[in-house]
This record gives sequence, C-alpha cells and structure tokens, in this order.
Amino acid sequence: MYDYLIVGAGLYGAVFAHEATKRGKRCLVIDRRAHIGGNVYTELREGINIHAYGAHIFHTNDKTIWDYVHQFAEFNRYTNSPIANYKGELYNLPFNMNTFHQLWGVVTPEEARLKIEEQRNAAGIAEPQNLEEQAISLVGTDIYEKLIKGYTEKQWGRPANALPPFIIKRLPVRFTYDNNYFNDRYQGIPIGGYTGMIAKMLEGVEVRLHVDYFSNRAELDALAAKVVYTGMIDQYYDYRHGVLEYRSLRFESRTLEHTSNYQGNAVVNYTDAETPFTRIIEHKHFEFGTQEKTVITEEYPTEWKPGDEPYYPINDDKNSLIYRKYKALADQESNVIFGGRLATYAYYDMHQVIAAALHAARKEFGA
Repeated sequence: MYDYLIVGAGLYGAVFAHEATKRGKRCLVIDRRAHIGGNVYTELREGINIHAYGAHIFHTNDKTIWDYVHQFAEFNRYTNSPIANYKGELYNLPFNMNTFHQLWGVVTPEEARLKIEEQRNAAGIAEPQNLEEQAISLVGTDIYEKLIKGYTEKQWGRPANALPPFIIKRLPVRFTYDNNYFNDRYQGIPIGGYTGMIAKMLEGVEVRLHVDYFSNRAELDALAAKVVYTGMIDQYYDYRHGVLEYRSLRFESRTLEHTSNYQGNAVVNYTDAETPFTRIIEHKHFEFGTQEKTVITEEYPTEWKPGDEPYYPINDDKNSLIYRKYKALADQESNVIFGGRLATYAYYDMHQVIAAALHAARKEFGA
C-alpha cells in the first residue's frame, strides 16, 4: 500500500510527492505520457533543450518559491523579451516606449500617453464590455489592430469582441524603455532544462509512466489511502455536469542543419491574421546556446476536443458555471486532493502551481 497515489507527474504532482516523501510518506506517481514533467517537459535534441509543450519561462516575486526551486536546479539569467512580427514589421513586447517609438515615432512618455488617449477618446469607449474594447482603452487602436487583434483571435479561435475583457488585463503596458515582459524580481530558465528539475523533485519516489488512470481506476485507487489528482476535473466525474472547454495547441518543429541563429530571439509572435501560427520559438536562446544548428517550433492554436491535450481553459460564464458544479463535488471528497491547472480549471504560471502544491502539503501535513 501507498500513502498517496499521485495522478500526474507534472509540477504539482512532483512538488507534492517531494513534500510527502520528505515526511516519510510512500507515494506512487503515475502519468499517461512517456515522460515526467507534464507540460514543462524539456527534451534534449541536437544538444538543445527543447520546450516540448511551448515556451516556459520561470518568474516570480515570491522569494520563498524562488529559493524552493533552487533546491532542484540552478537557474540562468534569461529575460523574456519577445518580439512581435506584423507582416514583416518588428515591434518590442511588452508594450513599452520602444514599441510606441517604433509605431508612432514618439520619444517621451507624455507623447505616448497623449497618442493613446487621443485614440481611446476617438473610439468612444466608456466602459469596456469585451476584449477589443478593453485593449483599445489600454493602448489605443493602432496597437490593437497590429499587435493584439490578429494574434488574440488566432489564439482563442473567436472574434476579439466576443471575448471577455479580463483576458487582456494580464498584458503589461509601461511607459519606460523596458523590454522585460515580466515585472517579477526573479526570472530564469533551469540550466539543463525543466526535466532535470522535476527528476530531482521525484528522487526516491516510485514513478510509473504510460499508465492511464482511467483505464485501471479502481485497481489504482485501491493501492493508496489517498489520491492526489491533477487531471481534468470533469473527466474525474465522468463529465456528469458537462464537458469543460479548452483551447489546444499543435507544435511543428524543425531542425535547421546549416543555421546557427534563425531569428535572434527565443520567442517571436506573429500578430497578423494571415499567418496561421501564433509564434515561433527558437529554443537555443533560452539557454544562450552556441550550437552550429538550431531547432525552431511553430505554435498553432486549435479548437480542443476530447482526446486532445488541453492547454487554456475558456473561463467564460458557461464554463465557469459547469466548473463550480464540479468544484462542489470535489469539496465533498475526503480522500482526494485536486490540484493543478486541469483539476482547478485555471490558467496558472509555474510559480503559482508550486505555491498551490506547497499549500496543499502544509494543509495535509502541517507546517
């Protein structure tokens, strides 16, 4: 018998398993995939750590979390400064004085503010009701049309004026010449990739891969006193209240044998509607690689259907109502801990997943 069956070898499952094992508990971690790490899995290819499920940049303001992950990996000084490509025109992200200068030729913050205010007033938006109106209120119509509209509609598969305004509020807008996407004090990439970091967390823990929880659920549940579940919460309850919706992603990767540097940056977003992918990732730049070849990945958002990999929850009113019904069921469970982005139907950054797993461990085991 195990004390805990942990369904999912991603960040949440690995952190909880580490904390439980540290306290003398016996854990079994299972995952249906062929690898540990969940979506932060990195795969060594051509001497380059490939972010197999999209770019993952660790960032946090929480020193406790930063110190915690340093038990398992050394981090480099990578700073996320993506570039936007609109039909061959290049702009700095996030929206900052470099972006405003590139677009309008303005030099001072006051000039940029006046330009945005002029476009906001011309749009006549008093209280933003959707993403389009929220974006124009934040940065004006020029930036919305070139750098937000096409990218967002590709990402979500819906018109921008049909999306809720809160989605765009995450985007930084600053009136300084600062291309650092995140405002967080701590930022970087684990040297050697995320898979090594997860492997350190799981040292001393029994892990079984290629194991589908739902194919042998009763047998697996019988192995442990408690279950830590990190999969889709609607699937756990056999979709009795309906199917929660997501956006999914498809990745197309290529090794460029005779190119040492394809785009000069780890992440370039393609913001026009005509380009079918949303961004190209050149993985070597996450770790300042100097290899003679390079690997690039094009990222294509797709409509999710059961059986696909779920990435981004669609937190609209319909799905939020369905999730609350599942949450009510989960709250009644005494021997199941639900955690991670799929089990809580939320978009989490990595530091938030770790914080949630540590909180669950403290609740379970005490300080």
